[in-house]
Amino acid sequence: MRVLVFGAGPLGSLMALRLQEAGHDVSLLARGRRLEDLKEHGVVLVDEETGARETAHVPLVERFTADDDYDLVMVVMRKNQADEALPTLAANERVPTFLFMMNNAEGPGRLVEALGRERVLLGFPLPGGSREGHLVRIVPVDERRTYTLPLGEVDGRTRARTRAVAEVLASMRGYDVRIRDDMDAWLKYHAAVTILALGPAVCAAGIDMERLARTRDLLVLSLRAIKEAFRGLRRELGVRPAPRTFRLLELLPEPVWIWLLRRRLGEGEARSSIEGHSAAARDEIEHVGGELLAQLRQAGVETPSIDRLLPYVDPDAATVPDGARELPVRWAGPAVPALTLTTVVVLLVRAQRARRR
Repeated sequence: MRVLVFGAGPLGSLMALRLQEAGHDVSLLARGRRLEDLKEHGVVLVDEETGARETAHVPLVERFTADDDYDLVMVVMRKNQADEALPTLAANERVPTFLFMMNNAEGPGRLVEALGRERVLLGFPLPGGSREGHLVRIVPVDERRTYTLPLGEVDGRTRARTRAVAEVLASMRGYDVRIRDDMDAWLKYHAAVTILALGPAVCAAGIDMERLARTRDLLVLSLRAIKEAFRGLRRELGVRPAPRTFRLLELLPEPVWIWLLRRRLGEGEARSSIEGHSAAARDEIEHVGGELLAQLRQAGVETPSIDRLLPYVDPDAATVPDGARELPVRWAGPAVPALTLTTVVVLLVRAQRARRR
């Protein structure tokens, strides 16, 4: 399959390298300084844990034209950048499939309008990374630590092309693929967690995960922001939780949530994906967060915690004091006595299984 990776950020670079390694005819589109770095150094991946480097020279292209002929174009970039690139993509009528791998709380409507429903696939790239000059720092993705990429059609059906694209992605070392029938919902719930809650909280902690983990007020606000978004999505907008285990988070008392979140923030993947993204992509947090917040407000959802967190995305905003513990923590919640222990066990087992995959 002839593949173009449209976007040479950390995850676009990683996937182009892995696709080439798997034997695919892949090209990587880059511009400006990033293009010059790739010409000189190639794709240089740095393992976040060990510092080991992996280097490969992937064929580069500087532009995408109406006459280009690829079997698959993978758009791996920020949502606001992808929106700007849509006219360029739409000018090409030869490419049969565009796979958008990015945050997207708005839904597929804009993509479908520009390209046609039959040419749009939705997905999300994992695990996370950041750029440092020509170096790309990535959480380890290999046979020992694999990640499952979500992928789905706009209408939720599985077609021959869905399976074909999934097979291409699953050929990358360190990855498997899950074809979902609820990809739009998955992206909305993912944005609720990472864009409306954790991203602004990291900014409020000065882009410091350790500081966030010890600042209880920010953890409490993050939980309440997630619950506000989840309840709005489920109750007012009729969007079912995806994955379904997210429903459990609405039932957790805050002290249990804080314990679980602190564990999560201590992992290397969280540092690279959440901290790195918050530092480099405040513009996307504002863009995608605005998409989801507009839907919630239009539905009449009250969002006091989200409203407190979002202003911290502004780089000029003051940070929350380190270790702040002024907000009272709530134990009360529906069915807490019966569900708390079960929920904790389920989440820990699922996390352990995910690490083993």
